[in-house]
Amino acid sequence: MVSAPPEPAPEITPEAPAQGDKESPALSDRTELSDFIEAAGLLSYDPAAITRIYAGHPQRLIRRLWQTLVPIGLYLLGVWFDWFTGLLKGPDRARARAREAADLIASLGPAFIKAGQALSTRPDIVPPLLLEELAQLQDQLPGFDSALAMACIEDDLGAPVLEIYEQLDAEPISAASLGQVHKGVLKGGQEVAVKVQRPGLREQITLDLYIVRNIAAWLNQNVGLIRSDLVALIDELGKRVFEEMDYCNEAANAERFAALHAHNPRIAVPRIYHQATSRRVLTMEWIEGVKLTNLEAVRGIGVDPDEMVNIGVNCSLQQLLEHGFFHADPHPGNLLALSDGRLAYLDFGMMSEVSRESRTGLIQAVVHLVNRNFGKLSKDFVSLGFLAEDVNLEPIVPAFEKVFGQAIEQGVSRMDFKAVTDDLSGVMYRFPFRVPPYYALIIRSLVTLEGIALSVDSEFKILGAAYPYFARRLMEDPDPSLRQSLKEMLFDGDIFRWQRLDNLIASASQGSQLDLEGLLDQVLTFLFSANGGLLRQQLVEAVVFRMDAMAWHTTLRIGKRLPERLQPPGLRKHRLSDADEPLLDIEPVRQLTGILQALPGFEPQMLMRRLPRLLGEPQLRQMGVQLARGLAERSVVRLVRDVLVSA
Repeated sequence: MVSAPPEPAPEITPEAPAQGDKESPALSDRTELSDFIEAAGLLSYDPAAITRIYAGHPQRLIRRLWQTLVPIGLYLLGVWFDWFTGLLKGPDRARARAREAADLIASLGPAFIKAGQALSTRPDIVPPLLLEELAQLQDQLPGFDSALAMACIEDDLGAPVLEIYEQLDAEPISAASLGQVHKGVLKGGQEVAVKVQRPGLREQITLDLYIVRNIAAWLNQNVGLIRSDLVALIDELGKRVFEEMDYCNEAANAERFAALHAHNPRIAVPRIYHQATSRRVLTMEWIEGVKLTNLEAVRGIGVDPDEMVNIGVNCSLQQLLEHGFFHADPHPGNLLALSDGRLAYLDFGMMSEVSRESRTGLIQAVVHLVNRNFGKLSKDFVSLGFLAEDVNLEPIVPAFEKVFGQAIEQGVSRMDFKAVTDDLSGVMYRFPFRVPPYYALIIRSLVTLEGIALSVDSEFKILGAAYPYFARRLMEDPDPSLRQSLKEMLFDGDIFRWQRLDNLIASASQGSQLDLEGLLDQVLTFLFSANGGLLRQQLVEAVVFRMDAMAWHTTLRIGKRLPERLQPPGLRKHRLSDADEPLLDIEPVRQLTGILQALPGFEPQMLMRRLPRLLGEPQLRQMGVQLARGLAERSVVRLVRDVLVSA
């Protein structure tokens, strides 16, 4: 799907309070009105600017504190009473209190809902039981007055609604914490979805962030049990919420996502109409589809739900490990199956990026996990930013072994991702982990995706579905760090493990986008790289051994035909072997050819086409020299030991 070229967005003016807007704060005086307009004009998250707005004018702050801190205080008092009386030790009571906390957060408004969602991905801060309840936190809210939505559209786009749209439904089709969506038709006849932001949202968000940030600072200073920097967490949340509130940013995200996946005919992204898009209004193509979790409806449009899940898993892994730009909120409402067999992604307000180094680190961590090298896995967590460099890793290594050991025994394809992440959450809560924001969003994305897939296939395992992609990246990516990881995967000390190569290539071949030609090139590149030195050495030694054996067998045959008096004394005691094995039966050659022949679509001509490259490899000439030296050395040894020395 090709997006239209961006058009200049209308000039944006500060959001004025609308009459009758229940979401807007009451304005009692000029000072409060000034605060309101100044907060509405903040285009990006700036803690210093927010502090300047509210610190000197406490009227609204006091009112909002009363609305939030009183119910929070009463809840904490109840939790303290349960703890003091021992009631909290009961699992049912603890579960009820955790559920009550999630409901309380949902009732306090958009900023608290977003904070609860952020905490639901932070096992280093939140106990496991509360983590589960926060993960269920829903941000579906009632819509707001349609007249306010129309006024917002006219104010932001600078024209009456009917001059922009041929038709626009007054009633929204859905509503969430930040806005609501109306269905309409543009003047050109295009069916569109129009997302309109809640009136007064930016002002309420800034005030709540100011309150929550100060609470976080107090907790960090006065509660020793909290190891993580809560202020940094709130600042990260504030930055993301401000990005999500800017619909121009969401439009840019959608178009970037569409460009990255333009080569994939199975992925659909709605087109953005810039002439009807602003900071608070987003107009995009209307896409008719059904939620992936509605299995009967998906089958009803002639689409296989399993195939849709497979497309979604592969697309998500490509986002995470190849592009580094991923959709961080793939809940059922944002993933639609289309009748033409495509999977549509919606709502690009919550996107995140993963650096090249972090992507490589994640693949390396998978390698160390599969190899059960928990010592190196703990170091991966340091390099990925989960642990400080000065943290003692000794007690963490056995904890990792306990969490991952049994799961690995069952095989990667059968690992329960949710169960493993839950167990890992307990480890992170006990030890000084600091969960990077990108990782929290990755976990949220993958857990949500696995939940959708489980609704389609109760036996689905996301790690099993993901491993072929990991294997393909490991085999095909020329990154030097991944070349080293490939060496770690294939070698056990100085011994090359052909079974591991077989498993890796077999897993990679299961990927739907396997580039067999590229995979063969990477195998050859690895063979002749610095990391392939041990494999080349093993190959030369095996060829020397087999060629020496073949030469000795030939010598024995010739010698046995000579008259006995002419046979060298050492030759008489040796017997001819029954078999004459061909050179291609050398174990490394046999193993490699067997692995390649098992690949779908492999043809011997693929190797023949690479002969010119092989002959031009400097390492091949070096292997030839090593082969000649090895044969000469073994020939001298045989001449002295087996021919000239008498029995």
